[in-house]
Amino acid sequence: QGIFPMADETGKIDWYCPNPRAIIPLENYKPSKSLRNIINRGIFELKLNTAFEEVIRACSSPRFEGDGCWISEEMIAAYTALNRLGYAHSVEAYFEGKLAGGLYGVHIGGVFYGESMFTHVSNASKVAFHALIDILKRENFHLLDTQFINENVARYGAIKIPRALFLQKLAVAVQEECQFRLV
Repeated sequence: QGIFPMADETGKIDWYCPNPRAIIPLENYKPSKSLRNIINRGIFELKLNTAFEEVIRACSSPRFEGDGCWISEEMIAAYTALNRLGYAHSVEAYFEGKLAGGLYGVHIGGVFYGESMFTHVSNASKVAFHALIDILKRENFHLLDTQFINENVARYGAIKIPRALFLQKLAVAVQEECQFRLV
């Protein structure tokens, strides 16, 4: 229905449906030459859903002093349950056998709702995001929702669209049957 939960600094969860809404049109994403070089070197091993709770906990860690986070313990429990049910997924990048970066989100029909990402090793989250785009394109997903726009998603090609247009696109995309898998 286009709404999503988010905890405030006290941990209280509210529901949001921003206007405008941020999405990343899959055709807008273009990896940089340097990222393509890193991907081609194969220094990161990619996996799906093998460390979901570890990924979401890493995403919930402050990135800098004074950084707040919308991912409360209640949210971690809820998304981990969604992962066990097959709706929430993590894309994980491993470096030298250790989780180096990744992202997670929710998949319903032909929509992937990107929630958050983290990195412990330079470029790991970018490689995980590239893998996400590959999955979404290969499996014919229609919509990559990022909810809000920020500097990070803007660099991946995010745009703002009116809520009404988002809801129109969403109504079509959730009817699709898309798989979320690595090949």
